[in-house]
Amino acid sequence: MTTAEEILSSFARFGIHLGLERIQQLLADLGNPQNQVPIIHVAGTNGKGSVCAYLSSILMAAGYKVGRYTSPHLVNWRERICINSVWISNDDLLKALQRVQSVIKPDAMPTQFEVITAAMWWYFAQSQVDIAVIETGLGGRLDATNVCDRPLISVITSISRDHWQRLGDSLAAIASEKAGIIKPHCPVVVGELPPEAAAVISQKAEVCHAPIAWVESATNKNPNQALWRGLEYPLALLGKHQLMNSGIALATIETLNDQGWNISADAIYTGVQQTQWQGRLQWTTYKSHNKSHKLLLDGAHNQAAAEYLRQFVDEYYPHVKKRWVIGMLDTKDHAGILRSLLQPQDLLFIVPIPNHQSVNPETVQAIANEILECPAYLCTNLEGGLETAFSYDYADSDLVILCGSLYLVGEFLA
Repeated sequence: MTTAEEILSSFARFGIHLGLERIQQLLADLGNPQNQVPIIHVAGTNGKGSVCAYLSSILMAAGYKVGRYTSPHLVNWRERICINSVWISNDDLLKALQRVQSVIKPDAMPTQFEVITAAMWWYFAQSQVDIAVIETGLGGRLDATNVCDRPLISVITSISRDHWQRLGDSLAAIASEKAGIIKPHCPVVVGELPPEAAAVISQKAEVCHAPIAWVESATNKNPNQALWRGLEYPLALLGKHQLMNSGIALATIETLNDQGWNISADAIYTGVQQTQWQGRLQWTTYKSHNKSHKLLLDGAHNQAAAEYLRQFVDEYYPHVKKRWVIGMLDTKDHAGILRSLLQPQDLLFIVPIPNHQSVNPETVQAIANEILECPAYLCTNLEGGLETAFSYDYADSDLVILCGSLYLVGEFLA
């Protein structure tokens, strides 16, 4: 019997091709399920996943049936499509993919991302969700999720340099692609942006007559409590950047309430408190030589995310030796990431990312060795990198961090 994984794998050969013609045709042949689902559409360089997690958790706490669509997955395709934080079942994913397959025309073969996206729309419509929180895959304007003319709210979390090969090599160009999710007369919620990106977003909102809310970050009452517009709430996710991410989520909920939704302060408090998001500043355990060690996981797959991670470890572990186990894709800003993460006294263990196009390890080593006092180590696989990190002159007080790619974090969790 064919599996969901096999169906999705069969479309991998069609690569990444941004554009809306194929997905629009696919959805039309499915009866346009995307028009049956009220959505919040979320774009941005960093923070998208966290904001989606906050929003879905808050809306669940308010009693709504909530769809959530995010990417990439860490371990299993099913993670991408959730209702009330429960992954789609194997049977339902297979059924949705087979339904999509049944309408594909040989002369208009969709990409893998378009197939899973179409399956998501069909599944959410069939399940009659009250609302769906939809994360863009890449960019916004030509992303396969960008097929709804009337989102309840468009959200732009942040803009920095990532995926420049496809989105443009300036913040203004990248912002222009993200701004593609802004629709006429539909409200927009926007996090803190660099000035040149903010100008592009502001202009697009003005052209679309879309009311725009610029979000101020929440503030810390104490390390575990945040305050935003008089509302106190606990922060379940780690890192100072979650002050802005949670503020964006709360501003989005405020806009929903303005539209007649019923989300109480109690639901907000409970929802934020119960928010979970794997692979981002996540503590886990690694066993080496029959001994358990604490390990910190984080994607940190672009320069801005690397800066957040470094800020976190310096603030909470200021006098501790940092040991980095890092793998990166060939398409990333390796120098920018390493210069944001590394300090001269750190140790670095470079590993490949299985089944993905990793950067040449010697390239990473050369950049790192310009920063580090101790030369970086090349390791043949993830397990070897972790074993070396936890054995080479390791002290129990040392902090070991696995980062550089969500695919690498997923490999560890798997």
